[in-house]
Amino acid sequence: MRRLGLGGLAGVALGLTAEWVGFGWGDPRHWIPDLAVGWTFIGCGLIGWARRPESRTGPLMAATGFTWFVWNFAHVGVAALAWLAAHLVYLHRGPLVHLVLAYPSGRPASRLVRGAVAGGYAAAVTTIWGSEAATILLAGLLLAVCAREYVRAVGGARRARLIALQAAAGLSLVLAGTAAARLLLPPGEVSGALLILNEAALCVLAGGLLAGLLVAPWQRAVVADLVVELGEARSGTVRGELSRALGDPSLEIGYWLPDRAVFVDAEGRVLALPDAGSGRSVTVVERQGQPVAVLVHDPAVLEDQGLLEAVASAARLAAANARLRAEVQARVEELGASRRRILAVRDEERRRLERRLHEGAEARLGKLAATLGRGQASASGEQTRDQIAHAQDQLVRTLEELRRLARGLHPRVLSEHGLEGALVALAKDLPLPVDIKVSGNQLPERVAVAAYFVCAEALANVAKHAAAAHVAVAVTSSESRVQVEIEDDGVGGADLAHGSGLRGLADRVETLGGTLQVESTPGHGTRLAAEIPLGGQAR
Repeated sequence: MRRLGLGGLAGVALGLTAEWVGFGWGDPRHWIPDLAVGWTFIGCGLIGWARRPESRTGPLMAATGFTWFVWNFAHVGVAALAWLAAHLVYLHRGPLVHLVLAYPSGRPASRLVRGAVAGGYAAAVTTIWGSEAATILLAGLLLAVCAREYVRAVGGARRARLIALQAAAGLSLVLAGTAAARLLLPPGEVSGALLILNEAALCVLAGGLLAGLLVAPWQRAVVADLVVELGEARSGTVRGELSRALGDPSLEIGYWLPDRAVFVDAEGRVLALPDAGSGRSVTVVERQGQPVAVLVHDPAVLEDQGLLEAVASAARLAAANARLRAEVQARVEELGASRRRILAVRDEERRRLERRLHEGAEARLGKLAATLGRGQASASGEQTRDQIAHAQDQLVRTLEELRRLARGLHPRVLSEHGLEGALVALAKDLPLPVDIKVSGNQLPERVAVAAYFVCAEALANVAKHAAAAHVAVAVTSSESRVQVEIEDDGVGGADLAHGSGLRGLADRVETLGGTLQVESTPGHGTRLAAEIPLGGQAR
């Protein structure tokens, strides 16, 4: 700590001396921003050195701050010192490039990074950085090297390299942007404001790198948060969430199917496990001694045993989640199938009752009406003929009501003349004009019955409540579904939530996987629309 305290005092003394030599104290707009950059790097470096002594990031930041003041001595009275300072204007960019390339350990992790660090120091002790074109090129190379290291890294190293990549992007943008502005704009327009922006960006860079070093998010796999996320995620997103948390884009996850004794991915495809020596690791997640999931990943990802346990917990939760969702989906499908069976049985019973009415009571009443007609013709008294005529009229009305009841149970005309013919027959009973348009493919019977009942209920409501002058019925079928629309110009105000007729229709349509909607603004008519898949399967 004494060494760090001495370093801090040295930084304060060097900074004040450098500003006095370089600027004097006349114009604070020049020396305050310059002093802030050097002191920021020195302060952040000393703090990082004290808190993370195992990392070289702190010393590199401090070195960047100390060398930042070198150029201020270019006009000092000592000729040798002035010459040296004038030729080392960009000396601070050597440790700065080293800092970004090797963050957070400060130790180059690959041959490419070592070469780039050496190149950065070489450029810092020459005049290369003084060329705007060379600055733009070097800034691009710095970003490219950091991006390559990020892409190649896995696990915690990938998360650490993300901070380095962000720092490199910011630094490259500042360096290349400054150089480009100097190339494109007159010097008087960019020198002052651009310098202030450059110095502010460097201060932000130093603070961000120190914060990352102290917080060290790469040392935690954020799996605690991941467990919560997986509790709300669909099974298909589990691989992506684990991949993001672990920093391994190549990670694969499979779920164990006991009945088939294989691992499958989220889409149900069999997951082939890699052979030994393939460069991939396999981690089997177990629960009560039985496999539930498997992770295929880069060997470097799960070197931490604590991390391995956390990931296993998350994967177990995800597997249980996926299995629960599958069970719920199976129950939903079973319920849908049960509703369709009930609907089919109910329709078959209605068809049976309609047939019994048609072949039984309706036929007998028809014969009775014919007998009364013959009796009326052979009756001798006028009073008798009037009584027979009255009885015959009542019988005809009863027969017509019975036929309407039979059509309500099951539309026989639908089987005999198709949907369009059934709708035309239905429209004849209405006291207002009805436009009917039926187009498209032939419908399966259960879908045609549903469409018919939608139209029948809608037209009955129009006749009873709408006070409409006109109604239009349109049935359009495609290869996959049929759309039914009934629109009138009546008083409006219909509500799907009220009235058993519309609610029963909605149940019938939804049982077949369709939807029923009602748009009915008071005073602007009503539009009822149903959409039913031709497969008749619940969605």
